[in-house]
Amino acid sequence: MATITRACLEKRIRAEVCVVICDRPGVAGLTTARELGVESHVVAWKTAADREAFELALGMSIDTCRPDLVVLAGFMRVLSAPFVERYAGRMINIHPSLLPKYTGLHTHRRVLEAGDPEHGATVHFVTAELDGGPLILQSRVPVRNGDTESTLSARVQATEHIIYPRVIGWIAEGRLTWSDGRPQLDGKPLDHPVVESMNVTQD
Repeated sequence: MATITRACLEKRIRAEVCVVICDRPGVAGLTTARELGVESHVVAWKTAADREAFELALGMSIDTCRPDLVVLAGFMRVLSAPFVERYAGRMINIHPSLLPKYTGLHTHRRVLEAGDPEHGATVHFVTAELDGGPLILQSRVPVRNGDTESTLSARVQATEHIIYPRVIGWIAEGRLTWSDGRPQLDGKPLDHPVVESMNVTQD
């Protein structure tokens, strides 16, 4: 969230963060948003009567600023199909794996246990299928000898801070669009993700 917001404030991407919404009070991201001068709201999951009530409040909070794009960043709640459909083609997420491999949690541990030679992150459009929406952009990093969950996570996260703002920039520039239920990049159907191999030094 902070990386995206700073990219907008520094005019590196032609977008503006109109509000930061969190489902838990007191988290560091809310403090960061305030420090960056961005409005923030809490729509608390724990105090909601049920999932329907939570999503109703969440939708109202989102729609107060009529966003062109909803960006999930560290948002760990699984959203219902009707809620996702409401923002079809206007909601994106980033997941720490080379989707479609390793949907869900503990991706770094699962990559290491499988002995995979590479790992990465994927930006994708959000659909009702968990981590199953159309893929946009992937970063790929080598898995090194001696890697732990911590070192691998840090290296992948460093690439997330590159590719997520990049995709938002594509959307802001009109390069990446949603048409007839599928993404298009530069006027052509995006049937496979754009892939970038990265060799970052963060551990």
